Amino acid sequence: METNLQKQMTTRHITMLALGGAIGAGLFKGSGGAIGLAGPSVLVAFLLGGLILFVVMTGLGQLVLSHDKLKGGMSGVVQPVLGDHAADFIDWLYWSMWIINIIAEAVALASFMQVWFPTIPVWVFVFGLAVLTTLINLYSVRLFAETEYWLALAKITVIVLLILFGLFLIGKASLAQGLIPTVSAMNQHGGFAPFGLSGMISSLLVVIYSYGGSELIAVTVSETADPKTAIPRAIRGVMGRIVSFYLIPMLLLLILYPWTTLAASEVSPFVLIFEKMHIPYAADIVNFVIILALFSSINSGVYASSRTLFFRLQERPSLFAKKLTTLNHHQVPQNAVIFCTGTLYIGVIVSYFIGEKLFGYLVGSLSYTVLLTWVILTIAAFVLAKRTHNTRHLIFSGCALVGLSLIFIGILINNALTITALTALLYAIMFFSYRKPTARALDKKSR
Repeated sequence: METNLQKQMTTRHITMLALGGAIGAGLFKGSGGAIGLAGPSVLVAFLLGGLILFVVMTGLGQLVLSHDKLKGGMSGVVQPVLGDHAADFIDWLYWSMWIINIIAEAVALASFMQVWFPTIPVWVFVFGLAVLTTLINLYSVRLFAETEYWLALAKITVIVLLILFGLFLIGKASLAQGLIPTVSAMNQHGGFAPFGLSGMISSLLVVIYSYGGSELIAVTVSETADPKTAIPRAIRGVMGRIVSFYLIPMLLLLILYPWTTLAASEVSPFVLIFEKMHIPYAADIVNFVIILALFSSINSGVYASSRTLFFRLQERPSLFAKKLTTLNHHQVPQNAVIFCTGTLYIGVIVSYFIGEKLFGYLVGSLSYTVLLTWVILTIAAFVLAKRTHNTRHLIFSGCALVGLSLIFIGILINNALTITALTALLYAIMFFSYRKPTARALDKKSR
């Protein structure tokens, strides 16, 4: 039986895959919450997060280029530099991040579906979602990549339209009352930073969660044709787009509307721009695109979590590991896909007891996990730069580690103690569950 994944992804696929993973509920559902925490100073938070993301992704590109033989999963880029224990930990960490993210995005998607169908229970939407994502991910990696490409393209189109409409409305207002008065209106209602530094730091929780998913590029190594060319090219292509698609729409929204209006809005802030352009059924159009965006993010999450599980268990001797790493005739790890989509039902059960607060709890946990994943990748890039005497990347990685540490302290202070404690317990279980490979497993691995 074939034991290798097929190399069917190209640069355009993995670029859109990274965008699909990063542009989801954080932008469409969470942006109003981030603005409510920081006011207009949320722009600084998104810029700071974008700068750190740039260094993390640049370091990831260096790690990919430095390896003679690339292996799958996050562990594949980390193991040669930081060793087996760190590789094992980052894989389980990244797997848990996507599993939690799948549930968070599914809860968000169900809430948007209920705008149209308020009488249909959440579990019906989640069940349909689980079936659809399973079928797409089981058929072939090519079908998954193409589906993700067009889903990501749809939501990027809406973001571009929002930017164009926003610029038009600002230009129209500037002609009537002047550019400076139009832009400075953003600082009303308490100034640029109405909640001070603490508010901006609090919004970083949403910012980090929003940018998470960009590093998904590393997981595609085993299914990408010519990864040493395609992945660095995709990293360069995706970086500016991710920051632009968050920062520019946020700036335009804050100029056009008081931040208090954006924070208090029960609909996505995107709806307000479309309504201001007098586009018929604006709320329904944006609602549909948000659903597509969330589905795209969930689809990416199923791919990332199933592949990470496959790579982590591939060399385990247990019957359970062998079952989960079985490939179907399309060379897709079918049982790993089914196992990961099955976690959606856990989200339904938990949401039944916790309700709408579940999204907030999951975002809090995910912020820690994204942050820790970035820290490990940056440490690996720092160690690599030190070994290769690359001073420029050494300085960049060192500055990023300082920034990530400060953000971690800020999130630690502002996050709920319950979320922090449960997340720490999960990390401890993952870290201390590591077992050194046996001599037999090492012999099999070296063949």
